[in-house]
Amino acid sequence: MVGGTGYRLGIDTGGTFTDFILEDGSGGISLYKTSSTPQNPPDAIRDGLNLISEDQGLSVSEFLARCDMIIHGTTVALNALLEHKGSLTALLCTAGHEDSLEIRLGHKEDGHRYDADFPQAQILAPRYLRLGVKERVLSDGSVRTPLDESSVYAAVEKVRASGAKAVAISLIWSFLHPEHERRVEEIVRQELPDLFISTSLDIFPQIREYTRTSTTVTNAYLGPILSDYIQRIEDFFKEMGYYRKILYVQSNGGLASGEVLSHKPVYALNSGPSAGPAAGLYFGERLGVDNIITVDMGGTSFDIALTAHGRTNTMKDFDFNRYRIGIPMLQVETLGAGGGSIATVDSQGLLRVGPESAGAQPGPACYQRGGQQPTVTDALVVLGYLSQSELLGGRLAIDASASFTAVEEKVAKPLAISTEKAALGIFQVVNSNMVAGIRRVSIERGHDPRDFAIVSGGGAGAAHAAKLAEELGITQVIVPRVASGFCAFGEIISDVKHNYLSSYASRMDLIDPDVLNARFEEMETTGRTDLIAEGFAPEDIYVSRSVDMRYVDQVHECSVDLPVFRITADKLPEIVDAFHDRHEALFTYAERDNISEIINIESTVYGRVPKPELPRLEAAAGVGADAALKCTREGYFEDGGGYREVSVYDGAKLQPGMVVVGPAVVEEVTTTVVVFPEWELSLDPIGVYAMKYVGDVENLLRLAAETAMSF
Repeated sequence: MVGGTGYRLGIDTGGTFTDFILEDGSGGISLYKTSSTPQNPPDAIRDGLNLISEDQGLSVSEFLARCDMIIHGTTVALNALLEHKGSLTALLCTAGHEDSLEIRLGHKEDGHRYDADFPQAQILAPRYLRLGVKERVLSDGSVRTPLDESSVYAAVEKVRASGAKAVAISLIWSFLHPEHERRVEEIVRQELPDLFISTSLDIFPQIREYTRTSTTVTNAYLGPILSDYIQRIEDFFKEMGYYRKILYVQSNGGLASGEVLSHKPVYALNSGPSAGPAAGLYFGERLGVDNIITVDMGGTSFDIALTAHGRTNTMKDFDFNRYRIGIPMLQVETLGAGGGSIATVDSQGLLRVGPESAGAQPGPACYQRGGQQPTVTDALVVLGYLSQSELLGGRLAIDASASFTAVEEKVAKPLAISTEKAALGIFQVVNSNMVAGIRRVSIERGHDPRDFAIVSGGGAGAAHAAKLAEELGITQVIVPRVASGFCAFGEIISDVKHNYLSSYASRMDLIDPDVLNARFEEMETTGRTDLIAEGFAPEDIYVSRSVDMRYVDQVHECSVDLPVFRITADKLPEIVDAFHDRHEALFTYAERDNISEIINIESTVYGRVPKPELPRLEAAAGVGADAALKCTREGYFEDGGGYREVSVYDGAKLQPGMVVVGPAVVEEVTTTVVVFPEWELSLDPIGVYAMKYVGDVENLLRLAAETAMSF
């Protein structure tokens, strides 16, 4: 699909900055940043292209002519859902089922189950546009009531009069008998050709009415917004002289063309953060590690994902911002914990950090932009972990006295403690919040975090990573030099990825292996055909499989990964054993004498994108880390008795073979690595910092286990 000799550009649009990662065709990596322009995102991209072209000594058109691939991650779909700024959407459903979206299976979000005052979620399809059509298919796929087309035309007229921009179509048991839903779609397309149309058969053809309908409606709600955005981006690049396909990051961690994502915008809900795990695995594997916990800490949020044995956790049938989503998405836990998170003391005298953020404007107090609230960044300045004079290679001046004042006035005095103790408290509270999030994606999913390494991304993550690792019993931390452009880097090394879903409900003792095998092969043939049409060679296409399984009469199922093999009667016990093992890992027990059943099946078909090989750095010949020493300053370490002199190293001067012993600080232009006591840091030849714990490992693991038992 790509020539592999030209530029490869990843563009990640965030709330504050738009990040650009450029790979030059021979493994050389460059990072660029521009301010985001939410009102007109192409403006930020234009600024970045001008910056890159100038740096490369080319005109913008010359630079784009040399680009083999451009990949884009966007928060447009996410923001539209969070801010309820999607399109007016109608739902056509089986008559009598107009209120399934509002009933929501009687479910209330965790933490609010017994809260009578907790408001209901805003329904994406208003009641007057949830329109029933007369038809009924039974659970065995037989037709009880034939489709009454006059009821469809009547519904279409109501949609036409409403001014709706999108229509979702989801009929009962349509995945077993698709004819009714396809005919409704045909009528709607004939009568309302300008509307965005989303069908459950195309978006989520699996069992569970509420999940299927909610996913389909969400897709329709986002459709016009994301389609318009993609069109604007692609028109912009054509105007700039780039005519190849733009690829976009999906919530499943893979890439897709604009044409694909325009029809399935629900796959773009977590577009930006979903590229992070690919970056984490890329760097981990080059250091011989495929059990990775990826953390990405920016100015506002902290994103977490877990990858076990090279496979990142995924979620299905879950609530995303209060809306049930059935499609598979990478499990990226997002917390309101970033460098700009504000610290406050509540009426009960408790210190809280976040989720409110000072953002970039006005930003932390030390930024001198009018911010007066103490933030995590201000605490790091007080503790001496960040420079007390400048950041971003001198482009951002720091007023350390403003940080001290904010922490003292807003936290230290209300708590009647010293300023440095208050700063340490802010640091510890935000770390506790982040550790709890990491435990949710590890322990709650059946994984022991002590078996993993942390890969730290984001400009703020490397100041916290070693302490997070200690809390979890993790002894290895990896910090790429491109940490602050982590997701943009993940974009340029991700594969194209398409999910194909189907329902196949059967007890394992009654299953027909030929039918099950045929279902998988049908989906995978479709996937291969789609990817070949997108320009992939057959040898660059590969497949993974999973099934949703449960014990008979259980309410919920769990996802089980399967090897790709021809399913025969003698292979069925392997599937059953895999389910028992997965159930035991998730819930600590397995009922191996009980009968299990399959509910849904899934094939994921990938188009392999060549991965860049980063150039190796020359090792230092007989030169110690002192050659990169920049200065010393006072740093506050609780386990070191308070403030002590800390060596500060210039990351640009560190070479492979040099070892930095904690406590120390390594300053890169866009990130700062804090090496705590009992940790050592070295630079790998591929340009990645590797930190390892050199204290009492046995005691560290024991303390982490004791803490985990109380979690």
